Amino acid sequence: MELLRERLVECGWKDEMKAICRAFIKKKGRNNVTVDDLVHVITPKGRASVPDSIKAELLQRIRKFLVSAAL
Repeated sequence: MELLRERLVECGWKDEMKAICRAFIKKKGRNNVTVDDLVHVITPKGRASVPDSIKAELLQRIRKFLVSAAL
């Protein structure tokens, strides 16, 4: 999880998601937005915008771990 956080920060993903949240809050008004509203808006965008290189790196590390754990 720490590696994922680190990679997402490095590529600017976290800042991008923060900007999307801020824009949504500004559009709707601070008092008219709930956490559930933010989750509903940000989840599809967040999942779709994770770079393929990060997904591939994590998948490779998971596979490597599973192979080593099976021995």
